[in-house]
Amino acid sequence: MSQRSSSTDILIVGGGIAGLWLNARLRRQGYSTLLVERSELGAGQTLRSQGIIHGGTKYALSGMLTGASEAIADMPQRWREALAGTGELDLRGVRVLSDAHYLWSPGSLAGNLTSFFASKAVRTRVGQVKGNELPLPLQHPGFKGKVYRLSELVLDVPSLVARMAELAGDSLVACQTIEPLHENDELIGLVLDGHAVRARRIILTAGAGTADLLQRLGLQQPAQQLRPLHMVMLKGPTLKPLFAHCLGGGSKPRITVTSHPAADGQWIWYLGGELAEAAGVARDEAAQIGAAKRELADLLPWLDLSAAQWATLRVDRAEPAQSNQARPDNAFLAEQGRLLVGWPTKLALSPDLADRVIAHLQHQSIKPAQHEPGPAFPRPVTGQPFWTGLLS
Repeated sequence: MSQRSSSTDILIVGGGIAGLWLNARLRRQGYSTLLVERSELGAGQTLRSQGIIHGGTKYALSGMLTGASEAIADMPQRWREALAGTGELDLRGVRVLSDAHYLWSPGSLAGNLTSFFASKAVRTRVGQVKGNELPLPLQHPGFKGKVYRLSELVLDVPSLVARMAELAGDSLVACQTIEPLHENDELIGLVLDGHAVRARRIILTAGAGTADLLQRLGLQQPAQQLRPLHMVMLKGPTLKPLFAHCLGGGSKPRITVTSHPAADGQWIWYLGGELAEAAGVARDEAAQIGAAKRELADLLPWLDLSAAQWATLRVDRAEPAQSNQARPDNAFLAEQGRLLVGWPTKLALSPDLADRVIAHLQHQSIKPAQHEPGPAFPRPVTGQPFWTGLLS
């Protein structure tokens, strides 16, 4: 064991939204915590996400109320309360890019039926919008589709990470090497850059990095799966904000668009959905941009994208392994002695993961304890927005 040592109630590894939300919840309940990040806060999946606080509608596109839509239906309200300063966290100051996300049918029979069934299949409030209530890019005489307003938020994720870092106080730790700390063959903490930290619980929330951490700890379970995406972004002077799932006839959105503010006042569209899934993953950057151009030309032919800049970004969604690599319905938490391993599976479900950890602590009668102040660790920096270095 290192000669330098300290202790804490909870030691969290991973500075994305899952770890940051959990850290803030635990600190608010009086626990002493340390959150360890080897790279930058939010630098993995978090800052590459579209920022949508889903309520489950897109998971009900087949017309059935699935396990995923049930699990996530309450999330928008919990996030709204936090953003108002009346919820489990105080997220006042986080920028809300849009108070609603939209379901957009391009006018095909299949798309119209899909949007109708989706609107009936979820508990969140859904209403059709027309005329000047439509998102600006859809307010064109050539638009013949239908649009439904969902009570789902879209957040500016960089401002969310910055606020979470504020709530973390002095609990954030930047370190390069993380090694297990054992006593009598039991994991009792971690060694962070040579400093031993004992903890009553160690929680891994490192997203794609969790598999490597488990290997370092000599563990093979729980297994992790990666589901890749090939996202597309475009920036141009003619773009107006759009936050919408464009429906096709299948069980996934044909394309999902969110809009993000660049420093020069222009908007960046970030494109996911079916475009970014299996076929998109198989394409190289040029082919994926070509596919995105064709989609937008088909769906929104009145848009002038002649001056737009284009780029793509590959993202690995890290989750607990499922049969046939299916999407998990809920946040996931596994327990092995003092070690807890968690994946929220989606940004919106971070509160659900924190609920599961807190329920475990209560079940194990682990209450906040007094600890001697530890050393002043270096603090991790906040990661950059997903478009940094890709679009000028």
